[in-house]
Amino acid sequence: MNHIRQFGHWVLATILILCSIMAFTSCSDDDDATEPVIEGLRDGEWTGSGEGRSGNIIAKIVVEDGKIVQAIVVSQSESVFAQDAINTILNHAVGKQDTMSVEVDGVTGATLTSTGVVDAINMAIMASMGKQTNSAKTYKDGTCDIVVVGAGGAGLSAAVAAAETADMNIIVLEKQGIIGGNTNYSTGGINAAETDVQKSHGIEDSKQLFYDDTMRGGKNENISSLVWNFVDHAPATISWLTGMGADLSDVGLMGGSSVKRTHRPKGGTAIGPHLMKVLKEAAAHQNIEIRTSNKVVGLLSSNGTVTGVKVQNADGSTYTLKAKAVIIATGGFGANLEMVTRLQPSLSGFATLNHPGATGDAFDWVKSLSGATIQMANIQIHPTAEAVNHILITEAVRGNGAILVNHAGKRFCNEMDTRDVVSAAILRQQSGEAYLIFDQGVRQSLASIETYSNQHLLIQGQNIAELASLTGIPTESLTKSLARYNAQQKAGIDNDFGRSATEMTATLENAPFYAVRVKPAIHHTMGGLSVNTETQVLKTDGAPIPGLFAAGEVTGGLHGANRLGGNGVADIVVNGRLAGQAAARHAAKR
Repeated sequence: MNHIRQFGHWVLATILILCSIMAFTSCSDDDDATEPVIEGLRDGEWTGSGEGRSGNIIAKIVVEDGKIVQAIVVSQSESVFAQDAINTILNHAVGKQDTMSVEVDGVTGATLTSTGVVDAINMAIMASMGKQTNSAKTYKDGTCDIVVVGAGGAGLSAAVAAAETADMNIIVLEKQGIIGGNTNYSTGGINAAETDVQKSHGIEDSKQLFYDDTMRGGKNENISSLVWNFVDHAPATISWLTGMGADLSDVGLMGGSSVKRTHRPKGGTAIGPHLMKVLKEAAAHQNIEIRTSNKVVGLLSSNGTVTGVKVQNADGSTYTLKAKAVIIATGGFGANLEMVTRLQPSLSGFATLNHPGATGDAFDWVKSLSGATIQMANIQIHPTAEAVNHILITEAVRGNGAILVNHAGKRFCNEMDTRDVVSAAILRQQSGEAYLIFDQGVRQSLASIETYSNQHLLIQGQNIAELASLTGIPTESLTKSLARYNAQQKAGIDNDFGRSATEMTATLENAPFYAVRVKPAIHHTMGGLSVNTETQVLKTDGAPIPGLFAAGEVTGGLHGANRLGGNGVADIVVNGRLAGQAAARHAAKR
């Protein structure tokens, strides 16, 4: 970076909460005190968001005994170029635990990233202090054409598509203080077959093969009509997103897919923050109103037809918002551990990868209208959650060549098998965990790995022996496992576990070498509201509930018993778009 710094240092003097304008900070009269002191921080983990150069940046702080003891960026899609600025800010946030001032040595081109990270930490700090991070406007009873509940990928896809379909007043309600939901944390990509992007890479694929992979991955418990509808509309959705400025130029491989069909930004950058940036800008262009800290607490109905929602303001007061159509896009219930363990007792004690708002609120609303749910006990655990901080390590790391070894240094499964199979294999190992092993070549092939580096999740060894020493794995065993895998990769056949030549993308021979200790964690809830191919929510008798639509993880039946990597983000944008179009058509008739 030194050759860049010669162009000049950009000093971004950022005060996270200015004592002159924020009543909840205090300043000393001592001439030597140049920074305000944080007061009233509540212990726990707190998140916030900011806008970087390439999209949303989500940061987390950990507060113990009233002080910040950890600050990490848990989701971002900034370039490698900006990583120094990110690390500088994070180090300041923790190193000066008793102050609010962060001085950033921002290199040229990283100013927007620096601002986004500081804003995200600022929001997390205010959340810790119990302060509202927006204007906390109090809304009164009102009307609109379409209400979308949830401002994640599915909700904003639905809102934008509805606005494109008809000229209507659309309001998006989000109970959290920030938009994005679980989409903010998505790192993989969007599955689709027969796309122009695939063709440009010379990848041969078909909708039929995509359908077959999805059904097989879901153990054929999937509702076939939903799967085909999803597969059929996926390529058009890729074109729709790229038409709005999304970069989906890279195509990777995820577990359970026969060919490369996971569309993602160039270099394998995380899809979630980039997608939210594109959708947020599209929503603004369509003049769609987004209300954060507005929690829907129920549906309004008349003679069985949904006519709007009841909403709780940030201050606890409530109001009604009447509409011609309502789209539920609230996500799954993976953060509701009581609900998860009640439906699937075997998951008791598992950590979750879900954001705190994924609590399954919508199911009670719909139950009052005799709404049906389907396959609620189908809950997926992801095999590679970092073992200490429970941060998702994307399947794309394995797709780009990484392997799994146990504490004895031995491979024990086909790393590219479906998530349920790989998770089960890891749980059979010592302590129910494993090490994800890769080299510098894999790291350079996937930009999202830089986020893991910033979060200090990577164990790095300059050679295999050093990596073995740092992880406690027997050196001889790890050396043999890597040598055997590399030989089989060169031969194009995995005699041990059947990983295909396509799935063994590269040898692991380029130092330095890396490891991440991983274990399975609750990731995705495949069950949810019963819907048809028109995204209408169904009653227990199979009839649609007039005026009510749903899309994304809140719905069930598409993924069956197990969701394939890359199908989750595809689900939210494909079916989110379809829900928006269907709701707009319905509203136009009323």
